Amino acid sequence: MSETDPEANRFSARASRYARVGANVGGVAARMAGARLFGKEGTTNAAALAQALGGLKGPIMKVAQLLATVPDLLPPEYAAELQKLQADAPPMGAAFVKRRMQAELGVGWQARFESFDLKPAAAASLGQVHRATALDGTALACKLQYPDMQSAVEADLKQLEVAFALHRRMNSWLDTREIAKEIGARVREELDYAREAKHGALYGTVLKDIAAVRVPAIHADLSTKRLLTLGWLDGERILNFTESPVEIRNRIAQAMFKAWWHPFSRAAVIHGDPHLGNYTVFSEGEGAEREPQGINLLDYGCVRIFHPRFVGGVVDLYRGLLTQDMARTVHAYEVWGFKDLDKEKIEILNIWARFIYGPLLEDRTRTVADGVKPGEYGRRQAFEVHQALKAKGPVTVPQEFVFMDRAAVGLGAVFLHLKSELNYHRLFEAEIERFSLDALAERQAEALGAVGLPLPA
Repeated sequence: MSETDPEANRFSARASRYARVGANVGGVAARMAGARLFGKEGTTNAAALAQALGGLKGPIMKVAQLLATVPDLLPPEYAAELQKLQADAPPMGAAFVKRRMQAELGVGWQARFESFDLKPAAAASLGQVHRATALDGTALACKLQYPDMQSAVEADLKQLEVAFALHRRMNSWLDTREIAKEIGARVREELDYAREAKHGALYGTVLKDIAAVRVPAIHADLSTKRLLTLGWLDGERILNFTESPVEIRNRIAQAMFKAWWHPFSRAAVIHGDPHLGNYTVFSEGEGAEREPQGINLLDYGCVRIFHPRFVGGVVDLYRGLLTQDMARTVHAYEVWGFKDLDKEKIEILNIWARFIYGPLLEDRTRTVADGVKPGEYGRRQAFEVHQALKAKGPVTVPQEFVFMDRAAVGLGAVFLHLKSELNYHRLFEAEIERFSLDALAERQAEALGAVGLPLPA
């Protein structure tokens, strides 16, 4: 335990967390195991698990959401229930907020704001957001971390290791060790709001010329490792626009495409959390002329910075699938870190790759689902991969691949909600036009250096 940081992974807090998680989840886990033994898995146990996890603040709920996005890692009924978790645990009260703010900004912290709303505007898994006003009148969003989150993270990730080990024993076709490493690394990073501030500054730099995507300003003087103060961006939930005219839905979808792929192609960085609460839609104009123009990108805790060669692999796989160049396709998988590939495993991986890249490969205006019912989108491909790997596996999913795949699936889900009709092929081609690894490496070094982030290994 750190003498200067009383919350740094305390044993007592970890022990308490083990007990709380175990009490909530243990009974459900026993029922799940018994039901599986007797072939009676179903939605009742799945709903009970979601309810147990939903009652806990902290990373266990975030991990549950992550697991639900990994295709076919969980039975469909469990994934469906876990996807309903929206990280909206009950907020902490005013007394808690005052103590936390004093711990972060010192005695007399109120004098550093013109106003500060002690009632949170939003509650999430690791912290809660409060509206405030700076002394110069600027509207602010203050994200304040819950206490003992580092201890909670370590306790919950230990539970995750146990769950993954059980999964490997019961489903030997998928080696989940690298998935566990990546989830652990990203969740630990989310604890560090100083790092998140740098992520936000990085996105502000990379997207500064993209009018359709707004990034909040960072207020470093009102931020610490456990308090992040950003400019407040007004906007509406993206789900409010699912029945809007197609041109508005397309405008929002195109902004989302830019928000994800432009930073990836320019700085090898991707926003790894596709949660719908992480972006809102902003509008411009007055009265009847007011219309949605783009999106606000709000949260930067779950950001993945890649080595430029990984982006090269993404481009190579796209080009390989587009031209049916098997050698280029195989090279892409190897760049990403897939090992011991043979022809059969490559074809299995290509099932999923053709699904993910599908909208990008066709030079035409289309929806993402292209006639497939939203509830069935990707299910057939996931089933085919599952069955094939059970017969030909195992395969180890490389660590870097995990959040790239998750971000792609999450972005596709947004397009599904919006029912957008775009030429995704031309949008993607515009982002990778004249792509080169040397140019990307140079741009990335400049962007990361400007905000004080290290180059990826």
